[in-house]
Amino acid sequence: MALTPDDVVTKQFQHVRFKEGFDPDEVDDFLDEIVVEWRKTIAENEELKAKVAALEAGAAEAPAAETPAVEEEVVEVVEDEAPAAADASGPSSAATAGIIELAQRLHDEHVAEGVAQRDKLISEAQAQAASIVSDAETRGREEMARLDRERVSLEGRISELQQFERDYRSQLRSYIEGKLRDLETTGTASGATPVSSV
Repeated sequence: MALTPDDVVTKQFQHVRFKEGFDPDEVDDFLDEIVVEWRKTIAENEELKAKVAALEAGAAEAPAAETPAVEEEVVEVVEDEAPAAADASGPSSAATAGIIELAQRLHDEHVAEGVAQRDKLISEAQAQAASIVSDAETRGREEMARLDRERVSLEGRISELQQFERDYRSQLRSYIEGKLRDLETTGTASGATPVSSV
């Protein structure tokens, strides 16, 4: 089945959640531009085919108001090729052959232009995609480096707090033990009876 501009217009893509992707509006706008260019090319192609068919059928030359540029090119081609073709089969077949050649050349030029534009758009899109991926990777690396620095800082702070806790417990234990010794020393020096015996 041949792909038509209407196929491009009606094509639906699934939306991806929680993953990176292209902006749907931007993609739709780009596809709309492609469809417009495609339709122009198809219309030009059909117009040229119709002119070639009319000329082959012996129809009169195309009206001057419709395609003056094509007529000028046809006249040039016919003038250039008329002497060689006149010897072989007469002036009318030379003109027809020249017009057919011109139509084919115009068709080939339009196709080549469309291919070149397509290739250019694809390369630009690939370059933009590569740039987006590169930027995302750079931001990811920077974020990982920042988180690593923050982790190292927090681990250092935790170590400091653990050391402070050990020092504080040691000092508190020493203080309490000192007070207990002082209490025992004071109790035995005064000769008072222990509280338990009273």
